[in-house]
Amino acid sequence: MIMKVGSLFSGIGGIDLGFEQAGFDIVWANEIDAAACKTYRHNFPNTLLIEDDIREVIPESLSEIDVLVAGFPCQPFSVMGYQRGFKDPRGNLFFEIARFIDAKMPRIVFLENVQNLMDHDNGKTFLVIYNTLAQFGYSVKYKVINATDVNIPQNRARIFIVAFRDIGDCDRFVFPEPIPLETTIDDIIDRSVRHDNIYYYGSGSRYFKQLDAKIVNKTGIYRIDDSGIATRKWNICPTLKANMGTYHDRVPIIRDDFGIRKLTPMECLAFQGYPQDYAFKGISLENAYKQCGNTVCVRVIKRIAKNISKAMRDKHE
Repeated sequence: MIMKVGSLFSGIGGIDLGFEQAGFDIVWANEIDAAACKTYRHNFPNTLLIEDDIREVIPESLSEIDVLVAGFPCQPFSVMGYQRGFKDPRGNLFFEIARFIDAKMPRIVFLENVQNLMDHDNGKTFLVIYNTLAQFGYSVKYKVINATDVNIPQNRARIFIVAFRDIGDCDRFVFPEPIPLETTIDDIIDRSVRHDNIYYYGSGSRYFKQLDAKIVNKTGIYRIDDSGIATRKWNICPTLKANMGTYHDRVPIIRDDFGIRKLTPMECLAFQGYPQDYAFKGISLENAYKQCGNTVCVRVIKRIAKNISKAMRDKHE
C-alpha cells in the first residue's frame, strides 16, 4: 500500500520530494508564499496545493492521510531569530500543526527544524513540541543530521522529529546511519562552464578588488558575511541561507575559469540534493535564492522516509 502524505509549510517541496522519491504519494500541500507556490506547482503538478495562510485552512476539508510532514518556520527557534520561540507569532504556527494532527490523527508525523530547536529557552521549546505530540498519543524519535552525513558537501545540520501513533512502529524505526562524505564541491560545480554575466563580479563591483585579492585560485568556496568579505575558504559549501535572496552578496562565491562569481540557483539546489530536472519557473532570481536557502536537503529526507517505509512494512512481515 502506498502511504499518502499531507504537507504543511511546504515551501518548494523539498520534504515532499524526498518522501515521493521514497515511494510515498503527496496528496495535498499548503504554502502561503506566492513565489514558492509557483515553484511547487511547476514541480508537483499532480498535488493539490492550497495557497493560503495555514490558519485559514480547514483540515477536515482535506483528504485523509497516513503521514503529516512539516518544515515549520525556523526563525523563531534559530540563533539568528532573536530567540523568541513561542512568544513570536511565527512560533505559534507550530500549534497549527497540532490542529491538523488533532483533526487527522495520521499514523506518522514528520517535522524538520533548525538544530538550535533543541537548545532554545534551555530546552523548554523542544519540550513543548515533544509533549504536544505525546499528548496526542504519539511515540517520538528525533535526531540531528547534517547534509554531510548523506554524502552532500554542504554544512547543514537540522533536527528531524518522527512521531508514530503506534509504539511498535516507533520501535521498528531507526534513523539512517551516516555514509562517508566522498562527494566534493567540484563534483557539483563545473568551473569550466561559462554562466550568465549576472552571476559574475565585474571590475566595477564594489567587492571586486577585495575578492580578486582573496580568491587567488580555483579551489574552495567563499562567502561575504557580517564579518567581512571572503574571510574563510570552505572546502564544503557553507550553509545556504534564506537571506541569499535578501542580501544578494550572501550567495556563496567561487572562482571559475572565467572569473569570480556567485553560485547559480541550480548549483544551490544541487547542494541541497535536488535532481537536475527540478526547475524554477516564473519567479525572480532573488526568490530563487531565497527558496534555495529555505528548503531542505532532499537526500536526508529520502533516507529517513525509506526507513519509515521499512518500519511500516516490517510490521506486516
